[in-house]
Amino acid sequence: MGFFSTVFGFLGFGVGVSSGLVIGYYLFVYFQPSDVKDPVVRRLVEHDSKNLRGLLPEIPFWVKNPDYDRMDWLNRFIEVMWPYLDKAICRTAKNIATPIIAEQIPKYKIESVEFETLTLGSLPPTFQGMKVYLTEEKELIMEPFLKWAGNPNITVAVKAYGLKATIQVVDLQIFAQPRITLKPLVPSFPCFANIFVSLMEKPYVDFGLKLFGADLMSIPGLYRFVQELIKDQVANMYLWPKTLDVQILDPTKAMQKPVGILHVKVLRASKLRKKDLLGGADPYVKLKITESKAPSKKTAVKHKNLNPEWNEEFSMVVKDPETQALELLVYDWEQVGKHDKMGMNVVPLKELPPDEAKVMTLDLLKNMDPNDGQNDKMRGQIEVELTYKPFKEEDMPHNTENTGEVQKAPEGTPSGGGLLVVTVHEAQDVEGKHHTNPYVRINFKGEERKTKQVKKSRDPRWEEEFSFTLEEPPTKERMHVEVCSTSSRIGLLHPKETLGYIDIGLADVVANKRINEKFHLIDSKNGRLQIELQWRTS
Repeated sequence: MGFFSTVFGFLGFGVGVSSGLVIGYYLFVYFQPSDVKDPVVRRLVEHDSKNLRGLLPEIPFWVKNPDYDRMDWLNRFIEVMWPYLDKAICRTAKNIATPIIAEQIPKYKIESVEFETLTLGSLPPTFQGMKVYLTEEKELIMEPFLKWAGNPNITVAVKAYGLKATIQVVDLQIFAQPRITLKPLVPSFPCFANIFVSLMEKPYVDFGLKLFGADLMSIPGLYRFVQELIKDQVANMYLWPKTLDVQILDPTKAMQKPVGILHVKVLRASKLRKKDLLGGADPYVKLKITESKAPSKKTAVKHKNLNPEWNEEFSMVVKDPETQALELLVYDWEQVGKHDKMGMNVVPLKELPPDEAKVMTLDLLKNMDPNDGQNDKMRGQIEVELTYKPFKEEDMPHNTENTGEVQKAPEGTPSGGGLLVVTVHEAQDVEGKHHTNPYVRINFKGEERKTKQVKKSRDPRWEEEFSFTLEEPPTKERMHVEVCSTSSRIGLLHPKETLGYIDIGLADVVANKRINEKFHLIDSKNGRLQIELQWRTS
């Protein structure tokens, strides 16, 4: 009886399955709708925001924010370089973390903490877009939007009380929007002195944490607690306006800030060689600090005198006494034509003792080439008194990262007045009718200063600084600044023309201590001139 029931059971199961398949197929075919319409294809702009979120859950940041630029080129670069960046970053992180861990673990009775494996995986981070801010200061501000859904493998082995525990970090996700500021911008490679990094909002951080092979993040409540703890800790350290500061160069040296003043007193010259047809000479001395953009200084001309006495004093700014030198050149003045060079010599500033006057008598040479035999000829001598006065520590600029800081006026500035410092940065869209070789001319209280000339440029950059020592604050004064152009061609009908000008009232400069603006030039179609003015008091 049992045998027959088993056989009939199998037969019933087979018949039932076969019948079910046949009936199901028949119903599927019979009840299949026949009024199915073709899908309607519509452009993205015709969808509402709800449909777009369903169609494009990961909209690139540059699509949602038009002021962000695409970073496809950078993502492609990182993708190609990622295998090498992975190793370099992991090696650097391990070298930084190892001594810190070794210093901290004795406090917690831990024997050792070691990285068993450390790799960031094969998936590189991507930049969804980047926004760049343009300011009038010497800085570059960037705000990239970073997403990284990586597959790192970070395994840390912890030994304590004779036991070993292995902790593994996997499936890391980070979404962050940092602000990266490079400042101050300097004329030394890599062209910025500091990097400042801050977060504009709390980052999103998600990861898996395994202990003995079990996922700790699956414990109820622990996942959210760890996420919020990481967000709060990172925000407390780096959420704007707090920053992570990384110094790349010494700002004082990179920006070549003044470190002292060289006082030069040109006393006299003797036994100069005759230059004129009648057996005389009209000598004067030209002084210049090497590796400096400051204009050279000149003494008065002593007519028909081969043993002139000047007793004239000059002050010159020093930025690097180890490499700079004072260059002394004696010329014979000519009313027509080029002035003849009578001789020269150079005094390295590192040979001068600080705060001590040193009288030097120097032989005049043709040039500074020691192998030139003509330097053996007697050309006369020049006597000067040199005093190098380095700035005191309290007078040196300490916060060089703050490009808007106003320094104090140097020693010797009138107590009721101050020092007006004018920095001519650049011009844009200046154009002359006949030629465009712009330079800037500054007229203030009867004094005139000029920048160097930039040939054939509608967007010249000067970065030249001028100073005016005043007995009282110039609250009612105005400064006339003019952009001019001259042609070097002889016989041109229009050798000089004005490209635009501005008149700047100085009351705001005295009140605010500093302004840095781009002024629209008068009598210019689109020309603009960026000038920075500082009022420094002692």
